[in-house]
Amino acid sequence: MKTFEKLNTGMINTPIHKLDNISRDLECNIYIKRDDLTGYAFGGNKLRKLDYLLADALNKNCDTLLTYGGPQTNHGRLTAAVAARFGLKCIIIMDGDKPAKPTANLILDKMMNADLYFLNDTQYRGQEDFEQIYHNLKEEKTNEVLKEYEALGHVVYVIPVGGSSTLGALGYFDASAEINQQVKSMGINLDYLVVAFGSAGTYAGLLLGKKQLGLDYGVIGISVSHKSDEMIQKDIRYMNDISQEFDLGIRISSDDVWIENGFVQNGYNIPDKETRQCIYYVARQEAIILDPCYTGKAFNGMMNLIQTGAILKGSNILFLHTGGTPGIFSENHLSEFQAELWD
Repeated sequence: MKTFEKLNTGMINTPIHKLDNISRDLECNIYIKRDDLTGYAFGGNKLRKLDYLLADALNKNCDTLLTYGGPQTNHGRLTAAVAARFGLKCIIIMDGDKPAKPTANLILDKMMNADLYFLNDTQYRGQEDFEQIYHNLKEEKTNEVLKEYEALGHVVYVIPVGGSSTLGALGYFDASAEINQQVKSMGINLDYLVVAFGSAGTYAGLLLGKKQLGLDYGVIGISVSHKSDEMIQKDIRYMNDISQEFDLGIRISSDDVWIENGFVQNGYNIPDKETRQCIYYVARQEAIILDPCYTGKAFNGMMNLIQTGAILKGSNILFLHTGGTPGIFSENHLSEFQAELWD
């Protein structure tokens, strides 16, 4: 395997602990890996990817990180955090129109001095050729921003959505070894590892890491956006690209992946009552706060798989908390929580 330089952008060896009350309810042994506690800007899984991406940026003498996402992007927030800590500039190009007022991650982004740009693509949504329009808008805005910053003498390092490049995926490839060491020391023989499935980088690293270590637990991805079979196949090709680039000697097929598409509800980051009910349940049982875009959907999916028998009673399950909690305070979600929780 090829090795690459990395930096610790967050606090590693995040704790694993058992969810005693929920375990009793669901008749399984459910543990949680707290990657919401990675230490900076409310934490989250993206810092493990940025360990490698930041090192690569600094090795290329870049002084500016540019990335993408929705207005409440967790990856953008943590890219801004890394830039602030290591003395770099941060640029985030966001989908949609500029909101009248910032909430949640947008406030945090500005606190950390990130420069924010918006694609203003809302007017085109629903059109048959929206995907191509979106691609063109993103490319045009990227070129415009790059010219602006390069003219000022900045050297810009471009990071894809979610940090899910082949290099970024190594962050969770490493995390597999960390998890294995922790569960062994706790005397746990894992049956399943469950994680939210979005841009595929976290899932890819975990699956490749598990296979490289020769472990036999299932890695279950609970999709947070609607994924067609074609999109899943593209994600599998991405996993194999990672293996090939870093000489892992692993081949991923459709039989290796377990992706659940049935818990997206209304769509990516769109409020839904079922996910909120799961968030309330976990908060009331364990004082663990999930988010409505990623971990709430993933935990709801995991509970459903247990209740329907897809995951057998008595199984040892590790749920990866990937962070994202500030999303509760974004405008569209906050109003729903307020309506349900406040008399």
